Amino acid sequence: MEEQITTQLVNRLKSIEGHVRGVERMVENAESCIDVVNQILAVQRALQKVSNMVLQHHLHTCVTTAIRDDDPAERERVIREMMALFEAAMR
Repeated sequence: MEEQITTQLVNRLKSIEGHVRGVERMVENAESCIDVVNQILAVQRALQKVSNMVLQHHLHTCVTTAIRDDDPAERERVIREMMALFEAAMR
């Protein structure tokens, strides 16, 4: 990955890590269940954003390269990989 995208992802993940620690403190302090759930949902959305960023980078680099490759086996491998990812996401 390029340094810029890596830096962005690491910064987002560090922020998420801090947010998770905040949720942990909320649970330890017996804060409102609704507030805890809302914070968990925020963490999940943030993780989804990171996942989307990684997938977008993968599509623009690795997948594009494989699809343009002359090796049909490599193209099929990447298609299978992406299909497995989409299937996992749908569960």
